[in-house]
Amino acid sequence: MDPAQSIGIAGFVAHTDGIGKAILVVLLAMSLATWYFILTKATNLLVQRRRAARFLQTFWNAPSIAAVEAHLEEHHPDEPFSHLAWHAIIASRHSRRHGAEKLDATGGSAEFLTRSMRRVIDEDTARIESGLTVLASVGSTAPFVGLFGTVWAVYHALVNIGLSGQGTLDKVAGPVGEALIMTALGLAVAVPAVLAYNAFVRSNRLVLSGLDAFAHDLFAVLTTGSHVNEAGAPMALKPAVKGAG
Repeated sequence: MDPAQSIGIAGFVAHTDGIGKAILVVLLAMSLATWYFILTKATNLLVQRRRAARFLQTFWNAPSIAAVEAHLEEHHPDEPFSHLAWHAIIASRHSRRHGAEKLDATGGSAEFLTRSMRRVIDEDTARIESGLTVLASVGSTAPFVGLFGTVWAVYHALVNIGLSGQGTLDKVAGPVGEALIMTALGLAVAVPAVLAYNAFVRSNRLVLSGLDAFAHDLFAVLTTGSHVNEAGAPMALKPAVKGAG
C-alpha cells in the first residue's frame, strides 16, 4: 500500500478499532444534523421574511381591520406576523362578544388581548428557535468528541509501538497522523455549527424585535378601532406606534 494512503483518512478508517469507528459515526451524525438544520432554517428564514414583508404591506394598506380579517380568512396565516394578527383579531372579537363571561377574559378586554398576543408571540418564539439547541450542542461538544478520538488513537498507537518495540519515525508518523485526523474532524463539525448558531440567533432576534413592535401597533389599532375620515369612509390603517419595541 502507498504510505501516503496508509496515513490518510482511508487508512485510518481501515486500521482503527471499534471505538474509533464509533467516534467517526458520532461525528458524521453531528455533521449531518448540523447541515440539515442549516439548510432548512436558512431556507425557511428567507421564505418567512418575504411572506412577512408581503403581509405587512397588505396590513397597513388595508382600509379596515375587517378587510385584514377577510384577507387572513382567504390566505391562511403562514408566518409570525400574520399569525399574530389573526389570533389578535379573533381574541378582540371574542372579547367584544362575550365580555368577561370566562376566567380567561377577566381584567378587561385590553388585558385579555394582551395575554392572547403574548401567548402567540411565545409560541412563535419557540417555533423560530427550534433547532438552535442542536446547533449549540454540536458546536460545543464536537471538538471534545474529536479530542477523545485523538487521545484514543494516540493511546492505541502507543500500545502498538510498545508491543512492537519500534519507535522509529515511520512507525510513529502513521499513528500520530491518524490521531490528528480526529482533531481535524471534530473542528470541521463544530465550526459550521457555531457560525450557523450565531447567525440564526441574530436573525431571530431581529424577527422577534419586529414582531414585538408590530404587536404594539396591532394592539393600538385593535383597541382604538379603525380610522375613519370626515366623510365616514374607512381610511387605510397606519402604524399606531412608530418605533415601538
